Amino acid sequence: MVPEPVPEGWDGLREQQPSAEREDEVARAFAACFVGPSGRLALEHLRRAFLDRRVPPTASDSELRHVEGQRSVAAHILALIERGRD
Repeated sequence: MVPEPVPEGWDGLREQQPSAEREDEVARAFAACFVGPSGRLALEHLRRAFLDRRVPPTASDSELRHVEGQRSVAAHILALIERGRD
């Protein structure tokens, strides 16, 4: 897998949209990484640690934002895996 070139100057500040082919390649790579017993164990850990985690009503705004960021990343990984399996 060859890395995509990083834009320079002001273009480097704009969000770069990968091609559909590149997104498919990344999704297949995630699916391959999490196949088998070790992969299932790792995914179960991600679900327990981040998606199933509950915070108390006394959690601060920053704690809630932090947990939501963790959940977002874990959910994104799971979505990539599902896409890569199709």
